[in-house]
Amino acid sequence: MSDRVRHERDGDLALVTLADPPLNLFDRELVTELSEAIDAAAAGQPRALAVRAEGKVFTGGVDVKVFHGLSEPDARGFAVELLELSHRIEDLPCPTVAVVHGLCLTAGFELALACDMIWAGESAQFGLVEAVVGVTPFMGGTQRVAERAGPARARELVMTGDLYPAQTLERWNVVNRVVGDSELEEKAMAFAQRLASGPTRAHVATKRIVRTQTDEGTRAADAVTPEIAAALFDTEDLKEAVKTFLSEGPGKATFSGR
Repeated sequence: MSDRVRHERDGDLALVTLADPPLNLFDRELVTELSEAIDAAAAGQPRALAVRAEGKVFTGGVDVKVFHGLSEPDARGFAVELLELSHRIEDLPCPTVAVVHGLCLTAGFELALACDMIWAGESAQFGLVEAVVGVTPFMGGTQRVAERAGPARARELVMTGDLYPAQTLERWNVVNRVVGDSELEEKAMAFAQRLASGPTRAHVATKRIVRTQTDEGTRAADAVTPEIAAALFDTEDLKEAVKTFLSEGPGKATFSGR
């Protein structure tokens, strides 16, 4: 792994950082390094993961040079590689947060959409602008916008290829939180640390239930909820938190992730 992507730890929080300014452009090499960084983060069994970027922009998206002369079989392989990266992030057994500032385009936006939540600075702008070169998003961005904002919004965002301010995407439920640019790092990291100090196995259970609802509907999620939720009663976190609640009141428990 080169210095274009960094993997670090801050206690129980794993940090994966795009570190190739000024544009943090995605090419085959960067995608490989991102995959390696996510794998390295997962190997450390973090209790939360934050994805962020250095420089003035989160990312300018895919380096268009990658598309020049790309054959159909090669394009298919690249799409599979990108989608596998999205799936790897989505399947992590911990909460994940994308921390986005400045411009966030194409694969970088799709990277953020693979995270459980997106925090953005007030001047951040997002776009799936692949239409400018006659292609549709490769990394699952279309369907993940549709999942968060509905199919009509997904069609609009992808077909226009326009840039959308963070405030608009917060209103559409694509972005979770918009904060002042100067406050983004501090507030988003505090939020990520809060997730990392929480009941990790309960958070993973929540992810599983939400995924089931998204994929199969509410009744399917209802069907799996008793098993998923009941399994938490064997965790140290739940047992200790119940004892603490009864002896000291709410909000006093600490969690180990076990």
